[in-house]
Amino acid sequence: MLFNQRVMTSIPDNEALPQALPMAARQARRVALIVAVAFFMQFLDSTIISTSLPQMGQSFGVPAVAMSIGITAYMLTMAVFVPLSGWLADRFGARNIFLVAIALFTLASIACGFSESLAAFVAARVVQGLGSALMTPVGRILVLRNAAKSELLAATALITWPALFAPVIGPVLGGFITTYLSWHWNFFINVPLGLAGLLLVARFVTDDRESETKPLDWPGFFLTSLGLALLLYGLERLAHPEDGLVPTVGLIAAGMLVGWLAVRHLARTPHPLLDLSAFKVLTFAISTLVAGTVFRVAINATPFLLPLLFQVGFGMRPVDAGLLILAYFLGNLGMKAVTTPTLRRFGFRRVLVINGLIASLAIIACGAISPGTPQAIVVALMLVAGLSRSMQFTALNTLAFADIGAPQRSSAATLSSMLQQVAMLFGVAVAAAILNLSQIVRSGEAPDLMDFRIAFVVIGLIGLVAAMRFLTLPASAGAEVSGHTARD
Repeated sequence: MLFNQRVMTSIPDNEALPQALPMAARQARRVALIVAVAFFMQFLDSTIISTSLPQMGQSFGVPAVAMSIGITAYMLTMAVFVPLSGWLADRFGARNIFLVAIALFTLASIACGFSESLAAFVAARVVQGLGSALMTPVGRILVLRNAAKSELLAATALITWPALFAPVIGPVLGGFITTYLSWHWNFFINVPLGLAGLLLVARFVTDDRESETKPLDWPGFFLTSLGLALLLYGLERLAHPEDGLVPTVGLIAAGMLVGWLAVRHLARTPHPLLDLSAFKVLTFAISTLVAGTVFRVAINATPFLLPLLFQVGFGMRPVDAGLLILAYFLGNLGMKAVTTPTLRRFGFRRVLVINGLIASLAIIACGAISPGTPQAIVVALMLVAGLSRSMQFTALNTLAFADIGAPQRSSAATLSSMLQQVAMLFGVAVAAAILNLSQIVRSGEAPDLMDFRIAFVVIGLIGLVAAMRFLTLPASAGAEVSGHTARD
């Protein structure tokens, strides 16, 4: 198959039944908004917990460092069950699996809040991880099945904002709740969101499933899950060099080896768990696997580095650092109104290249500021970094599914979720590793401003390389989704 082939059956044809378009468009946006509510609950939970680990450790009578097992258990459970999500959606219906995912996540959140021991908390986090593993790819499948190509950009923008906003506001909100209420409420706030999600899905999302389902590929499930779990656990350990380098490298190497065996199996078996033919679609391959994964490393490293820069590098109080991070958040929010017209005017390739350069230069510029930099300049930089990050994230997530065919949707959504998990952890791991290495080279006892400068420059250069890689896209890439060719 040629890389630039177009699969026209991916999303309902825009020209069919024109009288039904307004209703279909409303339904597509409604489904996307409902999915976004569930995603927000999921992403917020993943980021809000970090600020309350010391208090939770006191409640359970264990050191704060021991609480990291709750994060690890959640992450590994997600890694194990994400590969299965697409098959379950095809077998039992995406709507039904999405309902189960929200219910599991909400009930597990209640159990986390009521936990009285570390063992009970870890067990609840495992169930939460299962719900989260099903939620993200199946939510994307629902959006793809309900959105026409003309509505895909708007729908993707809606389900993208939780991934952009939650990492920014989660730590701030978690700190406030832990300080003025208790750590239990970091989990209890998921209950109204979960109940709202269940009611909205039951009321507005129609049931659907594939007419023909494949038998479950057990070897593919085992190899894919094991490889992803080993790789993600190894990447997570990179951010904690005190855990030992040899086991970490061993885990990453084992994950890559098992992953290679999984790909080999999936390419040869007649009914694979994941259909790898999606990678033969140029727009999906570049935006998800090639340049897209590399750029997401830079995207995910930045929210990790900024709070540390302001508090450790600048010596700011958490509340003052939070206000600057708020400007970054507002930048993410402000771009939503102009994303669609910008992509319609300039097309995916030009936006991904030029906006990618802007986003990368903004990351590098974060390494140039200092405690003496006028606050107005710092706020302006945060706004630009947030604006360009939001635009790039939305463009990548939309282009990924622009040419994906109907038979490939479930596998493509699952593969995308898996790769985004890798990019998220790899971004944090690379940033942490650069900080640690720079600190070791200068024999420092703690990171200082120079270490952060080096980290931002390296992360920005990674983004620049990825941005130039988007030049390999044709000028008309994703034109049916963006509407760009209609103006050419």
